[in-house]
Amino acid sequence: MKRAKKEKKFAAELKKGDRVVTKSGLHGKIAELNDKDNSCIIETLAGKLKFDRSAISMEMSTKLNAPVATKK
Repeated sequence: MKRAKKEKKFAAELKKGDRVVTKSGLHGKIAELNDKDNSCIIETLAGKLKFDRSAISMEMSTKLNAPVATKK
């Protein structure tokens, strides 16, 4: 239940311009958000695709956006 709440919060906090990864592995950037049907349009190199917000992977998207640690 705790994980489900975190994923729901993550999906609600998505905004235009966020880089995301879907659960199927598609990488892209959010172009539009639609609150009426809880979907978003993701812009990829192949074009724009419409996905349900629940299809966006919280784990993979946070890894993608995590700052890269520099080695000294």
